[in-house]
Amino acid sequence: MPLLEAKSLTFAWLVSAKNNTKPRLEPMPTGYLYVLLTLLFTVYGQLILKWRLNQLQLTFGQGLLEKAKGLLTLLIDPYIFSGFFAAFLAAMCWMVAMSKLPITLAYPFMSLAPALVFIFGVWFLNEDFSWGKVFGLVLIGLGIFVTVKY
Repeated sequence: MPLLEAKSLTFAWLVSAKNNTKPRLEPMPTGYLYVLLTLLFTVYGQLILKWRLNQLQLTFGQGLLEKAKGLLTLLIDPYIFSGFFAAFLAAMCWMVAMSKLPITLAYPFMSLAPALVFIFGVWFLNEDFSWGKVFGLVLIGLGIFVTVKY
């Protein structure tokens, strides 16, 4: 039983065939591709902003003018700009995904963002690791499974 009609399928992913035969390529629904792109652009944007802010170590002054100057400095930084552009691309991909999938099916996958940010934050940004966070992420994963499956 196909997930969607063939006309709405464009991208291939590897899945196992039924009856324990060799894996084969089956098309992935386009909507899921755009959900994945939304997720990746979102996570990239968060990580690049945090990485760059750590590098710059800006301190914002007390007055409104000093704070505005600090924010303008950030806005013209190419890395910061790439994070904002990633957020824009994520929004564009999300709109396409919403045109192809029910929101109740697509949105639970966005809950993977905290898990990916946690993993890459620990790996690339030397953020704190804790088993409590891992347990919370496992609960998120179970929630995604239940929400999408049932």
